[in-house]
Amino acid sequence: MAANTKIWMNGIMGVVTGDALGCPVQFESRDEVARHPVTGMRGFGTFNLPEGSWTDDSSLTIALLDSIRRSGKIDLDGIMINFMKWLYDGEFTPYGQSYDIGRGTMQAIDRYKRNRNAKKCGGDEEWNNGNGSLMRIMPACIYCSVMESSGMYSDRDAIEVIHSVGSLTHAHIRSNIACGLYFFMVKQILTGEGSLQERMQKGLTQGFTFYESCLSDKDDLHYYNRLKDLSDFKTLPADKIKSSGYVVDALEAAVWSLITTDCFEKALLKAVNLGDDTDTVGAIAGGLAGLYYGYESIPEAWLSSIKRREWIEDMCQVQL
Repeated sequence: MAANTKIWMNGIMGVVTGDALGCPVQFESRDEVARHPVTGMRGFGTFNLPEGSWTDDSSLTIALLDSIRRSGKIDLDGIMINFMKWLYDGEFTPYGQSYDIGRGTMQAIDRYKRNRNAKKCGGDEEWNNGNGSLMRIMPACIYCSVMESSGMYSDRDAIEVIHSVGSLTHAHIRSNIACGLYFFMVKQILTGEGSLQERMQKGLTQGFTFYESCLSDKDDLHYYNRLKDLSDFKTLPADKIKSSGYVVDALEAAVWSLITTDCFEKALLKAVNLGDDTDTVGAIAGGLAGLYYGYESIPEAWLSSIKRREWIEDMCQVQL
C-alpha cells in the first residue's frame, strides 16, 4: 500500500508552521497581541528563541510521525518511547532540549517510564482536558485516513486508534472526542469535495453522528455543540471565541480561524492573533490548512525560517 507522501508534508509542515508562528506570543493576552500583531515569523518573545523555533506541539507530532514512519503502524509503546526521548533526552526538538512542557503530558510520560503500560499512562480526570493530545494527533489522523481509503479500516477502527493515541497523555473522553472530530475533518479534507468549510462541516457531521450512536453518555459530546453548524459558528465575533489551553476552546478557535478566512496565510495569522495558547491553536489550525491549501501555499518566507526544516521534511517521506 503506497501513501502519497505529499499528504504528510502538507499536514505536518502546516502544524509546524502554525506552532512556530505562534511561539513568540504564547501566553500573551489578546489585547497584548493586538498591540503588536503577528504579521509573519518573528523571533524571541515568550521563550526568547530565534525566529522559526517550534515547541512541544511540533516535537510530539514529529515523535509520533517518526514512530509511524519506522514501524508502518500505530505502535503505542514505540510512540511513548519517542515521547520519553523527547522529554528526557531532547530528541525531536529544535535545539536538543525539551521546553514548553504541559503538566499532563509530563505526568503521563513519567508514568510510562515507571510502569511501561501505554494504555494506562494518560490522565483521565476532568482536569486532564488540556489540548496536549489534540495538538499532536495529525500523524495518526493521516494514518487512519490512509487505512480507511485502502479499505483496511472502518470509522470505528479509526476512532479506536485515534482514542488510543490521544489517551497516551490525555485519556478523558472529552479530549478523545476532540481528536476524533479532528480526524473526521482530516478525512473529509483529504477525500471530500467543495470548499474547506464544506469539507469540515461534512467531517464534523459524520463525527457527531458517530459519537451520538456509540456513546452511552453524551454529556462530553455536548461541549462541542457550537461546531455542529459551521455557518452559524462562522458568524460569531472574535470576543465569543476563546483560545485557551482547554481542548474545547483550542479546537473551536482553530476551526473558527479556518472558516472565516480564505487562504493558509490569513487563517494562521488569525489563529495566532487570538492570543493565549497561540502556538497550539496555530498548530491545530495549521495542520488542517496545510492539508487543504497544500504545502506550496505556505509562504516561503515562513518556511525558510523553520528550524531543522530539511530534517522535518525528510521525516514526512512516509511509505505505508
